[in-house]
Amino acid sequence: MSLPTRRPGRALALLSARTRATMDPLDPSWPTRLAADLRELDADWSESAEVCAHVAWTARATGNSILGLLSPGQVTTAAADPVTARTYRHLYLNALRYDFRCPTLQTLVEQLPQATLDGLDVYSRALYAFALLGQSRPEGLKVMDEVLREAGEHASTLHVLLHGLWLGQHLDQGAERLLALSTRPPFDTGRDPIVLFRRAGALRRLGRYDEGLATIDQALDLLPPGDVAVHADLVRERSLIAAAHDLHHQHQPARAMGGIPT
Repeated sequence: MSLPTRRPGRALALLSARTRATMDPLDPSWPTRLAADLRELDADWSESAEVCAHVAWTARATGNSILGLLSPGQVTTAAADPVTARTYRHLYLNALRYDFRCPTLQTLVEQLPQATLDGLDVYSRALYAFALLGQSRPEGLKVMDEVLREAGEHASTLHVLLHGLWLGQHLDQGAERLLALSTRPPFDTGRDPIVLFRRAGALRRLGRYDEGLATIDQALDLLPPGDVAVHADLVRERSLIAAAHDLHHQHQPARAMGGIPT
């Protein structure tokens, strides 16, 4: 599936909508204002996804999560305006995702009206896949594969799937799938520190510790200055890889000695 064609000036208009939404996080009306801006722009699912993922993260980081501003009923009730309904859905489901509230996210999507479920946009389905993958539910892999066939190279959607594979620890070939997804376009440039962070985790789970350390060091080098929370996550992953690496090498001599005849 090819992504929707971007019209001239769209990037600036969407940036303006995103800025307005994050300008005053204490203003409880910003979700309504964002929905109005996206409705005026007639934003498609991919544009809504990019804006809402950023805005939901920023709101959470400032202690003003969308979960405290919208109710689940506002997300599951069919709205006359589909753009507003999709905006609220993208915001709320992302907030649940950032809090790792996978069972709640799954339940909320499954409570959507049947007509909404039948026409659910690609990004919302990716968020549903995240909820299933994060719980290591095998049906999440099926939903993920369906999303991948339609998402093309839409980075925000692929990030959601990467996040789910990273969180789910007991998926069939989970680490291998994560590694494969982290190296496909548009992630094949190796310039996204979050993708590299997820990739390093997959390499650790596969026992490829030297590659994992090199990958996490590359992620740290690419991380924008001042991103303290993400930096802490990357440093934690580096410590996990280093510890697993040391433990692996400590056990190697013991295994080798066990095979020597006495």
